Amino acid sequence: MKSRRSSYEIYWEILVFCREPRSFTNIINRCDLNSKIGQQHLSFLAGKGYLSTTEQGERTTYTTTGKAQEYITLFSKMYGELFDELPGFKL
Repeated sequence: MKSRRSSYEIYWEILVFCREPRSFTNIINRCDLNSKIGQQHLSFLAGKGYLSTTEQGERTTYTTTGKAQEYITLFSKMYGELFDELPGFKL
């Protein structure tokens, strides 16, 4: 049975995936999100200072900031304690 991911898991996926600059389309496809949910999550993370945006012509890319590393580390540790494994997704 496939369980739904929490927002916290989705945030973690986005932040790990965006360690290198990624476009909106790359993010929603890789993290399996629809456009509306993807935009909400990216806006939230950017608002918290965990993602930076860069405009390249008509293209915007998202990159994880150094501020996000604490979230990534703490979430990974908590998840590992609860489930005896790190969160996984198709990278």
